[in-house]
Amino acid sequence: MALTDRQSTSLLAIDPKLPMAPQIYGNIRQSILNLRLAPKQALSEKELALMLGVSRTPVREALIKLAEDGLVDIFPQRGTFVAPIRVSEVLEAQFIREALEVSVVARVAELSDPAISARLRESLARQKRAADNGDLDGFLAEDENFHFILSVSVNLTRAWKVIQNVKGQLDRVRVLSLPEPGHLTELYEQHMAIVTAIESGNAKVAKKHMAKHLQQVFRTIDSLLAKRPEIFD
Repeated sequence: MALTDRQSTSLLAIDPKLPMAPQIYGNIRQSILNLRLAPKQALSEKELALMLGVSRTPVREALIKLAEDGLVDIFPQRGTFVAPIRVSEVLEAQFIREALEVSVVARVAELSDPAISARLRESLARQKRAADNGDLDGFLAEDENFHFILSVSVNLTRAWKVIQNVKGQLDRVRVLSLPEPGHLTELYEQHMAIVTAIESGNAKVAKKHMAKHLQQVFRTIDSLLAKRPEIFD
């Protein structure tokens, strides 16, 4: 593996004041999720260690953990590779996410709490700015925050952790879809519909809009499979 300049700069410096292992794992994981490390790309423990300024042992441990997450494939005698995007795993993650988040948003709507609405509206404002500026990374970060707010506002942080644990493959599809013309605006409008339903206290409508929003990935997969079949499995 020879990391490009873009890939190298995506690997953040390790803070020696903080535990090393979680930083290395999180760093490489994020580079896989945002596709700066591409599906099926070969990975070198030595090169990653040099880029991160650490020894090879914690890098090896991070890669093993990422293999358990389904984001890295380790083949004895052949090498280590970023896992392809496995459609079956994307669909399973979508199923789990929809089952949980539809229930979460119903609880939020039933509360109809102005303080929660205020936080969601602030998130929407940041999403709008990112969409208007074509800021893909900024929009993705605020998209994550929007869904996190929903879970944490009804004390379902464990549900959010479950979602985070299963949606690695799903996140890569989301990243690939963001540059599509009009897609950021479409996602923003879907979020707006969810918030409007929450503010009206209508759990049934909130659930409907959340399900529609999360099912967007089906259309995205069909499009990406036609355009970039080589990164899928």
